[in-house]
Amino acid sequence: MTGTLVVWDDALLGYDLGDHPLDPVRVELTIALARALGVLDRPGVRVEPPEPADDATLQLVHRPEYLAAVKVAAADPRFVGWGLGTADNPVFARMHEASAHVAGATVAAAEAVWRGQAVRAVNIAGGLHHAMPDRASGFCVYNDPAVGIARLLELGAQRVAYVDVDVHHGDGVQEVFWNDPRVLTVSLHESPLTLFPGTGFPSETGGDAAPGSAVNVALPPGTGDAGWLRAFHAVVPAVLRGFGPQLLVTQCGVDTHRLDPLADLRLTVDGQRAAYLALRALADELCDGRWVATGGGGYALVEAVPRAWTHLLAIATGDPLDPATPTPDGWRALAARRRPGADVPVRLTDDGSVDYRPWQPSDGGDGGPGGSGGAHGGDPLDRAIAATRRAVFPLHGLDPDDPRD
Repeated sequence: MTGTLVVWDDALLGYDLGDHPLDPVRVELTIALARALGVLDRPGVRVEPPEPADDATLQLVHRPEYLAAVKVAAADPRFVGWGLGTADNPVFARMHEASAHVAGATVAAAEAVWRGQAVRAVNIAGGLHHAMPDRASGFCVYNDPAVGIARLLELGAQRVAYVDVDVHHGDGVQEVFWNDPRVLTVSLHESPLTLFPGTGFPSETGGDAAPGSAVNVALPPGTGDAGWLRAFHAVVPAVLRGFGPQLLVTQCGVDTHRLDPLADLRLTVDGQRAAYLALRALADELCDGRWVATGGGGYALVEAVPRAWTHLLAIATGDPLDPATPTPDGWRALAARRRPGADVPVRLTDDGSVDYRPWQPSDGGDGGPGGSGGAHGGDPLDRAIAATRRAVFPLHGLDPDDPRD
């Protein structure tokens, strides 16, 4: 088992909602930047086009009547129903085919890693994590991460960990596997009190048949690199180690960036790069490297998304890129043509610091010497971390107040 598969075809740009925040130019510019920097030409990297997911594969997650509605809706711009025909999810030509193509790309990535044809696989066009079994939601028609995971289970996987670092709660994936103890869903997101979809509270810990299968870290608006990384390292490694996954699937939305127009976290590209490095390290430690990565949200189309996902592709395919690397002249010219007036970055860095203070049990806990004043005082971020640890750590046999867990 060697190398990395990058699942890509220009046909994936067909998932195009029109005049809409989810503009496929962000994916086009990512692939262009990665190519210009030689990331996709590295030894051991294969770039292969996917086949669209067939109906049987999509029905591992989605109801047949919903698939039928998607097919009908694409031919009728006035169609309303099943979550379609809204401002978030407008209908568009060949909607079923384009959505099935994105899902097929994530399935291809998952199958390649599970079958030992690649150690890691990436579908930058994927990560449509809000779609529900019976409806579209949050810019997402078919839930490709959930379909990919369901395919892994069909192939025999018994422990799949899904980690979602999008600014929005990974509600669709959580919903699909709420009662399935074979799948651990972990989501770090802006608080549902301030952001769509209004779910993802720490108290959401899985169904009766799978207690502890859902882990949610609800971050206060304004959280930046240091706080986000503190929260990640206070929760994610411990629950993944407790679960013992065979394979890691991640949704790597970039809408946590400080320039994103749809949310209120304050990460830099440097903080996002640090998150991808941490995810790769966990896959190496726990899954013999087996890692399936998808894209996700991200609406600073030129300013953030292409750089962040180029870092992701570099980390998945080998050595990380130096953050100080200049963006090539040709890529900057392409970005300026595609988005006239955009502030085109000249380097892969925002000069952000990825230093953070590790979480301690006195942070957001019960106070005491050097503490933060208890559950009703102190720093909101540390209270959020403590709330997640207390809700879910005992369900994994972990001590929420032991910093070694």
